[in-house]
Formats: sequence, C-alpha cells, structure tokens
Amino acid sequence: MSPDLLRTALLCVFSLLVVFAGVRDIVSYTIPNWVSGALAAAFVPAALICGVPLLPLLEAAGLGAAMLVAGMVMFALKWMGGGDAKLLAAASLWVGLPGLAPFLLYTGLAGGLLALSLLALRSAWVRPLVVAGPGWLGRLATPGAATPYGVAIAAGALAAFPQSLLTIGPHAAF
Repeated sequence: MSPDLLRTALLCVFSLLVVFAGVRDIVSYTIPNWVSGALAAAFVPAALICGVPLLPLLEAAGLGAAMLVAGMVMFALKWMGGGDAKLLAAASLWVGLPGLAPFLLYTGLAGGLLALSLLALRSAWVRPLVVAGPGWLGRLATPGAATPYGVAIAAGALAAFPQSLLTIGPHAAF
C-alpha cells in the first residue's frame, strides 16, 4: 500500500468513527467505549505517517488528557454523558492545539442547533407527529429526555478537522 493511500485511510478512520459516534448517540444515547478507544489508538499511527513532529504529538496527548479531565468534570456535574466526555477527549487528540478553538466553537454552535432542534421536536405541535415513528425518534421527542451531545461533538470535530494538527503545517497530509 502506498504511503499516501495509507495516510488517507487512517485519516478517514477519524471521520468514520466520529460520524458513527454521533449517529449512535442520537439513536441510543450511548457512545461505545471502543469508538473513543479506536480514535485514540488510530491517532498515533496517523500522526506518525503524516510526519507530525514529536513536540506537537506530545502537545496533542496533553490536550487529550486535559480534555478528558474537563469532560470528567462535566460528567460529574451531569452536564454531559460519559461517552460524550470520552469522545471529546479523543477528538481533541486529532484536532490538536491548532484546531482546538475551531473545534470548541463549532461544537458549541452545533450544540445550540441541537438544543433548538430538540426543543422544536419536543414541542406540543411536533411531538405527536413523531411518536409514531421509530423508537429512537420518540425517545428524542420526549420532553425532559437527555441531549445526545455526541452529535454536536462529532459535528464540531468534522468541521474543525481542516484546521487540525494533521492537516496543517509542513507535515500536512492534505
């Protein structure tokens, strides 16, 4: 396999896993641990194949650890679920310091859109229309139900990826 093909395949792993996490969260309110684990595990070979120098690689690891701690605090405060906290940390590895601000901004914007969408879905006018649909849609439409924030994290990660550690600088994959 050529280095470019391998690099592209590894970078596609990021997109596929975050999309899977977002979809899984919206239909089941869970993000499996293996998804965040696979994201974290795939980051190292992707970074090495993309030629990321050691210092930015270590910075990304520190950022991932810091975001995991922040996620754990938000989980303890019941602001987000445990899967969301782990996804936030794993995605932070991939965006690194260069993509952190866009990642947080896009995640916050996507979270706001998600909240507005859920408010509309849970309204007295729309809810009766969706309750007869798939079970996951009925759960989403239930007033007071949790917010699948993994959707916003996935959207933020995908939107910030062009500014990420692996896509900018002299070692950039694209």
